[in-house]
Amino acid sequence: MKRLKYVFLIFVIGLLVGLAGCGEAADSVDYSEADNWAYYEDEEMNKSADVFFVCPTVYSGSYESRNMSMEDSETKASFLGATNMEKGIYDSDSRFFAPYYRQAGLYVYTLDESEQEKSLSYAFEDVKNAFEYYYENENNGRPIILAGFSQGADLCIRLLKECFDDKQNQLIACYAIGWRVTQEEINEYPQLNFAQGESDTGVIISFNSEAEGINDSLMIPEGTKTLAVNPLNWKTDGTVADRSLNKGACFTDYDGNIKSEIPNLTGAYIDDVRGALKVPDVSPADYPPVLDIFEDGIYHLYDYQFFYRNLQENVQKRINSYYEKQ
Repeated sequence: MKRLKYVFLIFVIGLLVGLAGCGEAADSVDYSEADNWAYYEDEEMNKSADVFFVCPTVYSGSYESRNMSMEDSETKASFLGATNMEKGIYDSDSRFFAPYYRQAGLYVYTLDESEQEKSLSYAFEDVKNAFEYYYENENNGRPIILAGFSQGADLCIRLLKECFDDKQNQLIACYAIGWRVTQEEINEYPQLNFAQGESDTGVIISFNSEAEGINDSLMIPEGTKTLAVNPLNWKTDGTVADRSLNKGACFTDYDGNIKSEIPNLTGAYIDDVRGALKVPDVSPADYPPVLDIFEDGIYHLYDYQFFYRNLQENVQKRINSYYEKQ
């Protein structure tokens, strides 16, 4: 009888532990800790909005280690650097919040979709928890810009799907650059609206840059069509934007400094088959993909650099438009 009671007690304890795990994971990141944020600008600073930024992939990963460790100080330094490279686009009139998170490594993108999703879902839980911590403790009804590049863009779109069904009136825009957004997703999630111009609010801004001869990429697999808005003329059709509309391509370092700036570097137009942003006035040899997972002519790493000044101007334009509508 004592043995049966003991077994029953172990069963009950195990059940309670299991039920406790149905909420927040036992190993979840504590976002009340300052060390878990690359940026956490909690002072008002007379800024008009808040930016919640999700860093692109900087972690290489491996079969044994598919998600970045929060104890990996070397990768976290690169994480901060990659965030700094884009921060200047968004923060002139906004407080800036950027969590460290256990992002999926580049290795993950070589796996099949089901295996990718395991690591990306794990990364998203961190981003979602960080956003909820920021929202509950710092937002106070302020307007929000979501911003992310590459994996960060993917996770921003997931945030819209899961966390913005009741926050749409606070969204200035979601700059989800370097990842695809399909019409099917827009149809499925009412809180997803794609940009139709340069000053609409509550919308997604997204594009993927590539050379004219490309017809397949990690971001836009062959046979897929993504939505896109041209960052030079803010049109969603194939209207060609001349390079004269490019106000400045800026190439930044890990401290966020602009090391070189080239006005009128390239024009762009949206391909009506893939939805890719075709970039006709630069050479793949001059702007190599750097990473082995991309072929020559995929300008993924230059998405925001090629159009830096136009994006920077547009962020302020949408902030102004948001307040005009209020």
